Amino acid sequence: MTGGDAPTIGVELTPEHPPERLAALAALAEDEGFDLAFASSHYFNRDPFVTCSRMADATDEIRLGPGVVNPYESHPVTLAARTATLDEVSGGRAVFGIGAGDRSALANLGIERDRPLRRVLETFDLARDLWAGETVTHEGTFTARDASLNFDAREVPVYVGAQGPHMLRMSAKHADGVLINASHPRDFEWAAGQVEKGVAERSDERGPFEALAFASVSVADEEAAARDAARPPVAFIAAGAADPVLDRHGIDREAAAAVSEALERGDLGEAFERVTPGMIDAFCIAGTTETVADRFAAALDHVDGIVVGSPLGPDLEAAIPRASEALALAAER
Repeated sequence: MTGGDAPTIGVELTPEHPPERLAALAALAEDEGFDLAFASSHYFNRDPFVTCSRMADATDEIRLGPGVVNPYESHPVTLAARTATLDEVSGGRAVFGIGAGDRSALANLGIERDRPLRRVLETFDLARDLWAGETVTHEGTFTARDASLNFDAREVPVYVGAQGPHMLRMSAKHADGVLINASHPRDFEWAAGQVEKGVAERSDERGPFEALAFASVSVADEEAAARDAARPPVAFIAAGAADPVLDRHGIDREAAAAVSEALERGDLGEAFERVTPGMIDAFCIAGTTETVADRFAAALDHVDGIVVGSPLGPDLEAAIPRASEALALAAER
């Protein structure tokens, strides 16, 4: 990886809670030494940009941004404008988290996720031009004609949410950072190989690149409580995992399919119950502070830093200090 000696640490805050609560959690994360705070983006939750604006009001230094938006639900020019607004109100602390979006969630909105890699790349290339003060005409996976923003010129770091090999390589070649959607050292090792291929093709003009684990984490004072809180996000991760990923972790494809079928029926209770211990081990860093620190240390062998993602733990206000402690322990190992 290409980052500095001290790992970057971040947190993903999910706007299933009111913006005021997430603003308080972002302030807590800043006090605990976190560098980044992302507000996740799902159509059924509160708006990430509104939430980030409240987070900006409650903090002074931590960098903020959506983690991650997709260029299908909103036009890329609109996303660039919303990000520029966040950068303005936060005093230059915005980051742009962009990814292809969840295929099934987009399908709920009648949106087809076509040519995701090309659309993501075109989106942040266009955004950079707009932030630089240029007037842009674009014909590609989307159309923009004589588009410009009524803002002062600015630079906003771009972090791409990625999991597959092509998106990982593209991110390393063109973006400022990548958010690797994984939680297990085996997946980070594989992803690091893809990132290295992209970095090898990266222009020196692009500047430094940062690879961050965007990991599902659940930390608590009791192992069982942490693992139980991990069931909901793990169910969705396992249901959407590609067969090669399931095979990499020795997870039975039929067991994952049963979780997926329960989710499709809307039977969340059954889906969460069908999550196996192996699924939790593969798709979440779950346990006590010491257990989580060990997993963080293993991840840091392959990445420049870690974003602590949903669910965080059964108690959000307690989980952030515990995660901070675990990250500090991991950095010392």
